[in-house]
Amino acid sequence: MIKPEFPGFSPDTIYQGDALELLPRLPSGCIDIIVTDPPFAIDFRARRGNYNRTGSRVLEGYREVDAGEYQEFTSRWMSQAFRVLSPRGSIYVFSGWNRLKEVLIGLDQAGFHTINHLIWKFQFGVFTRRRYVTSHYHILYAVKNPRDYTFHKQDHYPEDVWVIPREYWKGRKKTPTKLPCEIVRRILSYSSDPGDIVLDPFLGSGTVALVASEMGRHFIGFEVVPGYFQFALARLAGRAGACTAGKAGEKTGNAEGEN
Repeated sequence: MIKPEFPGFSPDTIYQGDALELLPRLPSGCIDIIVTDPPFAIDFRARRGNYNRTGSRVLEGYREVDAGEYQEFTSRWMSQAFRVLSPRGSIYVFSGWNRLKEVLIGLDQAGFHTINHLIWKFQFGVFTRRRYVTSHYHILYAVKNPRDYTFHKQDHYPEDVWVIPREYWKGRKKTPTKLPCEIVRRILSYSSDPGDIVLDPFLGSGTVALVASEMGRHFIGFEVVPGYFQFALARLAGRAGACTAGKAGEKTGNAEGEN
């Protein structure tokens, strides 16, 4: 696989820094697909023990965005995401229900065309007393050109609700939010080709970069939190939390195991 080259950045590398500062430095049209799980503006920092996790094993430093600034934040990074995507490029954005409106507005304002509104159903949510437990996330799938984009139909009847368990790492360090490897594999299988460049501007624990590498794609990632950046580096170097299915320490299951 030939590594592409463009000024200022090197594929198969992650960078520590703010996505709002780094995205404008990427050349226009250099990215084939963006897969990202940006901050949700729900003050997640206060809930490190979610899902019965042992707080001391959850990495601190989650960088939240103020709710009053979320629309501006979303519109800024999405306008740059549109610019850096190739003409046939796609974007998958994870969102909670709380700020879904801002995400949809941001996509429209940036010029994207929404193809699907996917639902990721996972196996448990945070316990509640006076409302329904939230046990799903939204995934907005959008493209630059609705008449010409990469899509490989993997199944005869591909539905827009994906039931994929969360991963838990018993007894190990972890970030407070972490995408399952399987959901990233599915996205890249449908919407990318080997050799494509995958960007995650809000890298977190590094799952998107790790799966992209595993699947023969190039990757670029940005992460503003130093601890998360170091954690992602360790995963990419094979020192923590590999993505290979069936590896010891990477399991799917219910809340009782997430500690």
